[in-house]
Amino acid sequence: MAKDPPNSMNKKTLSLVAERFKILGDPLRLQILQVLQEKEQSVGQIVDATGASQANVSRHLQILLRARFVDRRKEGLNVFYRISDPTVRDLCTVVCDSLAERLSSDLSALGPRD
Repeated sequence: MAKDPPNSMNKKTLSLVAERFKILGDPLRLQILQVLQEKEQSVGQIVDATGASQANVSRHLQILLRARFVDRRKEGLNVFYRISDPTVRDLCTVVCDSLAERLSSDLSALGPRD
């Protein structure tokens, strides 16, 4: 019987990792996380920054909250959200940097434009 390679994950762990990536697979959730990169924001500020409806933003914030990507605090009638998992920032940075590098490489391969 073949041994698993070092650092391999069992099926349950792979399923959990896939679920985290699935949560990050929605453009509005990524936009919300981008808005929260700098500092915590109220729901209203997130709505203004994304241009999405309050109901839609709230729904996606609940998904991010359940996944523990974000945390919230209440202040009077306002609810403020912030990124609670620093690995989310790291992951987004790695993916964005990789994408930018690939796009730059693809543009360079096309040659100069006249």
